[in-house]
Amino acid sequence: MAWSTRELAAIAGTTVNTIRHYHGLGLLEEPDRRHNGYKQYDVSHLICLLRIRRLVELGVPLSDVGMAQPAGDVPPEVLRQVDAQLAAEIERLSSARSDIAAILRDGAPADTPAGFESVVPRLSAADRSLIHVYTRLYDDDAMKDLRRMAETDSEPVNAEMEALPVDADEATRQSLAEKLAPVIARNLIDYPWLSDPAGHLSTSEQFTKQTFLEAVVTLYNTAQIDVIGRASILAHQQVRPARPADDGTSTG
Repeated sequence: MAWSTRELAAIAGTTVNTIRHYHGLGLLEEPDRRHNGYKQYDVSHLICLLRIRRLVELGVPLSDVGMAQPAGDVPPEVLRQVDAQLAAEIERLSSARSDIAAILRDGAPADTPAGFESVVPRLSAADRSLIHVYTRLYDDDAMKDLRRMAETDSEPVNAEMEALPVDADEATRQSLAEKLAPVIARNLIDYPWLSDPAGHLSTSEQFTKQTFLEAVVTLYNTAQIDVIGRASILAHQQVRPARPADDGTSTG
């Protein structure tokens, strides 16, 4: 019995292009041709093709399939490596499904970083974008802390910051900075690494500073940046007197 390329593909449940690809890689031997120039495949070609397809189904790379010919076997270490890759992919898919479930549950944007699904809908567009930048700058522990900050941060001052126009006057800026400072101070006390984040960086300190500053300049208007700077100075001034008590010297 002899089959054409198309017939062989149909029997094996694959495509003509796939068979041609296997020929090009030297995995499937080229058959004899009929007098009219058409290829004619026999049972030996079918068996070889089915063995290749089975290995591909298991996830064996085509580069390793060649060593399986003609017996259709590969070394155990190849299968172990494939199994480890499959396990990692299963874990990734499971994590993706969990993230999708959280996004749908909380009505968050699809691109929300993992863990921020419940808080992102109430953040400003600038803050949401900054979180994306943070995921490339800080380690997992830092991101968990940032998530906790976002979860507990429901201050009205955030809405005022978001609405602050670029031409806000001096009094408005100073007033807003004074409202924002206690929020920043509380975070500095609760998460001391914010004052010295070197131990939580995913990249170099110089790159982190440069990227953060460029992100802030891009995402916030000049008035908002001015308020953030003022509030940060005030917050550090508020935190300094409190630190001796935090170190255990308080009797209260």
